[in-house]
Amino acid sequence: MRTRLATTFLATLFGSAGLLSLAACGSGSDAGGTGSAPSAGGGKVAVVASTDVYGSIASAVGGDHVQVTSLIDSPNADPHEYESTPANAATVARAALVVVNGGGYDDFASRLVESSGTKATVIDAVQVSGLPGAPEAGHVDGDGHDHGDFNEHVWYSLPTVQKVADEIAKDLGTADPANAATYTANAQKFGTGLDGLQQKVDAIKTAHSGQRIAVTEPVPLYLTEAAGLQNATPEEFSSAVEEGSDPAAAVLASTLQVVDGPNPVEAVVSNSQTESPSTQKVEEAAKAKGVPVVDVSETLPEGVDSYVTWQGTQLDALAGALNAAA
Repeated sequence: MRTRLATTFLATLFGSAGLLSLAACGSGSDAGGTGSAPSAGGGKVAVVASTDVYGSIASAVGGDHVQVTSLIDSPNADPHEYESTPANAATVARAALVVVNGGGYDDFASRLVESSGTKATVIDAVQVSGLPGAPEAGHVDGDGHDHGDFNEHVWYSLPTVQKVADEIAKDLGTADPANAATYTANAQKFGTGLDGLQQKVDAIKTAHSGQRIAVTEPVPLYLTEAAGLQNATPEEFSSAVEEGSDPAAAVLASTLQVVDGPNPVEAVVSNSQTESPSTQKVEEAAKAKGVPVVDVSETLPEGVDSYVTWQGTQLDALAGALNAAA
């Protein structure tokens, strides 16, 4: 299902020359100079997010005063294989604020900012995060998915999500000063929801700190590490799956041993948006051994538009699995 983040663009829109990386992108950077904030109509501020994860955060902070467009807004759309369209470029060009993950995860969005000539302020979540090892602003990989040891899935870091929400509130306040106080209040309310998620994380840590889990990919590791859980997956396995390649037979065998050997993990946390013969074998082995499999995702599930609701459901599932295994 998934290989790697595609950065293919239509030649008719962008021409045959290679696109430049986004050098000006950072926390609240201005990608295109000064000028009045573009409006989405009805006086609303136009916001574009690379995925519906960041779109949901922007909607929670902006409320009725913003119109948010998420370039990826379906659980069936793979962020790692997404190809942008001329319509995407036009949407970004009209935006007042663009929110991207950064760190090479959603290069298609960063390249759209560069190519569209937008004057939007750009929020790069990786840069806002301040996490150790975060790539520099504007990092764009040649193949779209080679990030060394840094885990770019920063929306699974609750402190990072709070920083992104606060940055959105600040930048919306700059674009729309009349409603600045509302944006700040909304970000604080959103933070209360994140506090509730942190309580769920802390409860898992209290009950299960030190317990071992396996993951098909490093997607949820910021959250599971905050919960005190130990990732027992051979790094070569999760890295290969993330890169869209098959792990070596010996690596797969070692991973299966972690799942169905004499000392199995307490749960397998699987990225539901990535499926391969190797991940299927791991999940099948876990189920045969009686090890629960907990699904997580990279974008919001169908019918869910709230980051807090989404993560709360996933944390409840993880807690339930660990409690059952205890």
